This record gives sequence, structure tokens and C-alpha cells, in this order.
Amino acid sequence: MAISFHFEHVIKPAFFKPTKLRPWLKAIANKESYTIKELNYIFLTDEELLKINLEYLNHDTYTDIITFDNSDAATTTAKKIESDIFVSLERVEANAQKFKITFENEMYRVLAHGLLHLCGYKDKSKKDATLMRQKEEESLLLI
Repeated sequence: MAISFHFEHVIKPAFFKPTKLRPWLKAIANKESYTIKELNYIFLTDEELLKINLEYLNHDTYTDIITFDNSDAATTTAKKIESDIFVSLERVEANAQKFKITFENEMYRVLAHGLLHLCGYKDKSKKDATLMRQKEEESLLLI
């Protein structure tokens, strides 16, 4: 199992502790009956994530997170996660202010959100988004 965190052109927040986050992310995956083979979180600026959003998803919007599932079909049926997750620290911080929560809390919610997508949860419909929020809240209780 490899969980890594990369900060590209952004400063790692003081509260960010990989030694605390790795077991937590593993616990989220295990709760959903998944194992993590390789999980890379890459933290970028808004502009860098916008470029990825345009190039790969053809979306001309800012977002806080984009999850790429790199698992092959055989691995997916075995419920093994292999992924690159891109996160805009600027967007996470702006959303924390918007939702009137701490940057740290919003960061953890976003990290869980990306992982939950890899566990099969969606958020496009109202029903799916409600379930995703519930799973995020359950995940935050595990930290």
C-alpha cells in the first residue's frame, strides 16, 4: 500500500500530517471493503487544476478535486484502489470560508470525497450527492 502526497507550486498547510492521514484513508477504504494499492494526492493551484479540468474533462470551471481512477478492470473487481487525485488548495480554502468551516476540516472532507469516488460513490444526482455527504461525514468521524 502506498499513499503519497505531493505539493506542486503550493505550500503544505501546517496542520497537514501524512502520518495521521495515511491510516485514516486506509480505514475509509477498508470500511468500504476496498484496499489501497497506490493513491497519490497532488496539490495544485486553482489555475493548474483548471488546466487539467479543461484538458481531460473538457470542463471550463474551477473545482476543488479531480479523481482519476487508474485501476484496471481486473483490479477494480478485486476492489483495489489505484489513483491520482488532484486537489486545488486555493479552492479548498475558499470553500472552507464559504461554508464557514476550518480549512483543515474542508481539506479532510475533500480527501475523503476523492477516495469515496474510487469506492463507487457518485455525486451528480441529488440522491447520490446526499449519500456522498453522509459518507464524507462518516469518514470524518474516523480521523
